[in-house]
Amino acid sequence: MSESSLPPTVFHMLEKNVGRRVAVILDPSYGFEGKLIAVTHDPAGIWLSDADAIILRATIAQPIPQVVGKENRSEVFINLSAVQRIEVLHKSK
Repeated sequence: MSESSLPPTVFHMLEKNVGRRVAVILDPSYGFEGKLIAVTHDPAGIWLSDADAIILRATIAQPIPQVVGKENRSEVFINLSAVQRIEVLHKSK
């Protein structure tokens, strides 16, 4: 099987988004938001720059979690085994 026909791994998808802002959700109410600056394989993780710790909250009236609080964390390493979801954030016009 040639290398070009292999499906992309999580690492390939993360490496394509280096330099973009991402939200990394660790549990339903907590995560980090920042600029993805590096992806490491051993240990499997990501580095965020200009990071903020974020608190998420969902209600019956608003079931999609919304950011309700932020706290500056500068740079942070996140082990991928602790991650539930990663979202690439797009700038609004």
